[in-house]
Amino acid sequence: MHHGEGLLVLTNNEKLVKRLVAGDRTVITDPAEAAMLDYVEKLTREPSSVSRADVSGLRSHGFTDADVLDIAQIAAYFAFVNRIAEGLGVELESHRT
Repeated sequence: MHHGEGLLVLTNNEKLVKRLVAGDRTVITDPAEAAMLDYVEKLTREPSSVSRADVSGLRSHGFTDADVLDIAQIAAYFAFVNRIAEGLGVELESHRT
């Protein structure tokens, strides 16, 4: 996952990034962050199953409507870009694999 490089720049925490990239979400201890990741995963994997209840769940963790919009737009953008790259057969540079 090449997005890990961007996360590393933001967090400066190599251990965290390696665990997240490997799929280990136990490193997320903040309930709001966990709820956000659950929402993003659902939006990415099963977009038609996302409901108002999911948005309300984010609000209950303190996210504003603007935050929810940002979260949805960022998740959708990454899905879009990844599908374009995959659809065109774009390969990562050798240092990113």
